[in-house]
Amino acid sequence: MRNRSVISLALVAGAALAVSACIPRGGPVGNAAVPQPAKAVSLGAYLGPWYEYGRYENSFEKDCEAVTANYARRSDGLIRVTNTCRQGSVDGKVKQSVGKAKIVEDSADAKLKVSFFGPFYGDYWVLDRGEPGPDGLYPWSIVGEPSGRYLWLLTRAQRPDEATRALLERRARELGYDWSLVRLTRH
Repeated sequence: MRNRSVISLALVAGAALAVSACIPRGGPVGNAAVPQPAKAVSLGAYLGPWYEYGRYENSFEKDCEAVTANYARRSDGLIRVTNTCRQGSVDGKVKQSVGKAKIVEDSADAKLKVSFFGPFYGDYWVLDRGEPGPDGLYPWSIVGEPSGRYLWLLTRAQRPDEATRALLERRARELGYDWSLVRLTRH
């Protein structure tokens, strides 16, 4: 009986190691000291459609333009995450990924675990965000995770105004991100 438990544990550990080797890795570390999220997040003000203003380049968004993300409540309490991009150009072939997210306890709803690969979850931290507008929604957010290899700058506007663009660059730099690694997304 004990041998079966040891064998089962070894198989599970081996499978987890094999799958983790298949999960895409980010590029260079663009922030060696990622801060904790600056503000609490109201899920109701965060849900809905977002446009990607810019990002650190990564393998799963290679050659993506016109990137959008949409967050919606699911009946099971999780959040449906739908990421869409156009391959190669703003008129390119549509590529879409649907995943799920759950809020990390005791994070003021600013940290989520997101999965696009079955039971495997990655960190998604809302590091900063704007104050809700007249529509009750956050107008912008800066998203990262603990390794400093990933960064996303999101806005509600497809083409944010100059003031918002300047604010996003300033805040990303203040949070410790290397702006020279940011790839602006075309829409």
